[in-house]
Amino acid sequence: MRAPARAAAIAAALLAATALGAAPARAQVYGAFSSAEILPLNGHQAGFYLTASDHTLGGLAQLRMSFYPGIDFGFQGGLARVSFAGGDKTTLRLGTDVRVGLTHAGEGYPLDISVGGGLGVESSDGYHVLTLMPSAVVSRPFAMGENGSIAPYAGLGLSFANVDAGPTQQTFVSLPLRLGADLRIMPGLRLTAEMQIPIGDTFNDSFGVLTGVNLPF
Repeated sequence: MRAPARAAAIAAALLAATALGAAPARAQVYGAFSSAEILPLNGHQAGFYLTASDHTLGGLAQLRMSFYPGIDFGFQGGLARVSFAGGDKTTLRLGTDVRVGLTHAGEGYPLDISVGGGLGVESSDGYHVLTLMPSAVVSRPFAMGENGSIAPYAGLGLSFANVDAGPTQQTFVSLPLRLGADLRIMPGLRLTAEMQIPIGDTFNDSFGVLTGVNLPF
């Protein structure tokens, strides 16, 4: 199978898994929700996403900007409905992150690689989770048609989550793994889908999914 076709198949599988629910549990990952490609200087991007698991359903919005070459940053915010300790809670989610591009895919190198860190908080009555997470993302873009492209990506973080929720008062350390694809349909419109797997996290004990759109402007 040729590389672009293989990448398209991966993205289709990810989108299908998201649409079907993929039997996830509660996952909490903050970041850019896209490939490792950094926004261009003075670039802006808005994003709107749906997050889902068997314990959580939420909506999230993001604004990303770049004021310096090779660096971008974002702000995330949204609401989620969380099943916890026998009841449902509506939580407020707020986050911010910054990324630095290490490499840019081009004729001499096939991969985009970025590193960065994020800070997030999820809060409700009797439920508070503060997360700090350095991370790295690698992706490879493939051209599709005249204006389209697809970029499968993988990201790995080191998450420190301080949890104060009901009887649980503890700091958890885990390695959140993100596997996704960024599909550019036309200039100004990108679809994104990713699976979020919190490896070694006993509070977020399985995986979640995210799907949405990124709108550069």
